[in-house]
Amino acid sequence: MTRPNILLIQADQLSASALRAYGHGVTLTPTIDALAGRGLVFEQAYSNFPVCAPSRCAMMAGRLASAIEAYDNAAEFRASIPTMAHYLRDLDYDTTLCGKMHFIGPDLLHGYEERLTPEIYSSDFLTLPNWDEVERDDFASDAFQALVEAGPAPRTVQMDYDEEVAFRAKQKLYDLARREEPRPFFLTVSFTHPHEPYICRQEFWDLYRDRPIDQPAVGRFEEAELDGHSRRLYRHYNLSSPEITAEHVARARRAYYGSLSYVDSLIGQVLGVAGELGLLETTLVVFTSDHGDMLGERGLWFKKTLFDKAIRVPFIVAGPGIATGRTARNVSLVDLLPTFVEAAQPGAESLRRASLDGNSLWPLLRGEGEDWPDRAFAEVTCEGVVEPVVMVKEGGHKYIFSASVEPLLFDLPSDPLELTNLAGRPESRALEARMQSLIAERWGDLDRLRERILTSQRERAMLRRALAKGKLHSWDDNDPTSGGDRYLRAGKSYNAWNYSGVDRLRDRSERADGPEPAAG
Repeated sequence: MTRPNILLIQADQLSASALRAYGHGVTLTPTIDALAGRGLVFEQAYSNFPVCAPSRCAMMAGRLASAIEAYDNAAEFRASIPTMAHYLRDLDYDTTLCGKMHFIGPDLLHGYEERLTPEIYSSDFLTLPNWDEVERDDFASDAFQALVEAGPAPRTVQMDYDEEVAFRAKQKLYDLARREEPRPFFLTVSFTHPHEPYICRQEFWDLYRDRPIDQPAVGRFEEAELDGHSRRLYRHYNLSSPEITAEHVARARRAYYGSLSYVDSLIGQVLGVAGELGLLETTLVVFTSDHGDMLGERGLWFKKTLFDKAIRVPFIVAGPGIATGRTARNVSLVDLLPTFVEAAQPGAESLRRASLDGNSLWPLLRGEGEDWPDRAFAEVTCEGVVEPVVMVKEGGHKYIFSASVEPLLFDLPSDPLELTNLAGRPESRALEARMQSLIAERWGDLDRLRERILTSQRERAMLRRALAKGKLHSWDDNDPTSGGDRYLRAGKSYNAWNYSGVDRLRDRSERADGPEPAAG
């Protein structure tokens, strides 16, 4: 059998439930819909960490983020950790990264032979959490500003980035196709949309002019009604603000849907070139996201929570020999590494000594896999929590646990909105014991893990102070032709960078074209 090329396409902060392929009735994503129609749709696919960098590190390494000390968005991804790019390069694949992977530290390749774009976010310790000072919260204004600013605009820095990603990915496909003696290729194309800001171009905003923008299925709770995990995030993001209105929510969701249609169009450009060159006949195409977005469900926004809106991600695989249809088996992003290696090397000889948390999806992709373990694991160890919060999903049951907050247990087939907590009930005692045993097997002592995370935070805080003094050296792979203001780097706040120039561009656009349409 000819070894397939592998094209991994990743969106950012895209909930599976926001796609028509997963039952959404409003969003317009023809490219993703077409891919789902010719591939296998995993209905229960999970991010292993609902934050960008740890999720991507886990995916790349095939291991949970805490196992490789990728605790948050400011934790170094060590160069000594084998990744899917290392494994495939060792098997003589041409390995290329185009777009965001949120690598932290001086190694910005991690097995890729080349990267076609710089990292969009800083590769230093910029966003370091501090569990020693839990009252200090640099991120508490994010939610309100994101909702107030939601709507159309001519451009954002993240649009600049994704346009470049699409352009360079297409050019790379042409370069790969014109080689005389090609190796199989592994090309990762990673976009930053539909990650907030909830801003899209006018043409994508207008796509939803006459479409009813759905409100959250589960509205905001009073703080006293919240579970302990959600209460932390309400405070973290300042979500108890009465100034958040239904109009804010509608505009944010409409802009998110517009951003989703936008990134769908960019994916369509990349797949269009692959089809034009005849590469789809020999290429395994995987589409997924690093995590989801709560989009106002339960009054929550963004991520950092283990509810399904934040961690259930699209996961679609298409290509030669791949089964079509749908599967409800539990899978997660750490399963990609062993899957890719087995696709490249049937029997996966190179994985025999590997220490991985993922399993090869190859049996499921072939329409088999009756003995699939049917479970997924996820965790949160970043800002917004003060201790490890972990999740086990086995079959239809989902269990969320941390040391000082009441556990949550849901039966998702009968309770997909996660409203009925079964934890603590006499009839759930055996199931909770089962889930606790899986947690102990996977994570060990959570108190010891918390101490390791605190030690890491304190050490990195000292390093950040020291490296800010004297002669400064950047780990960032800046492209001198692109202008440093397009990327988030040390010395800038996330919001100041994210919204830089948006108001000026909006003003110019409104003067040229008249007032923007109503939200609808």
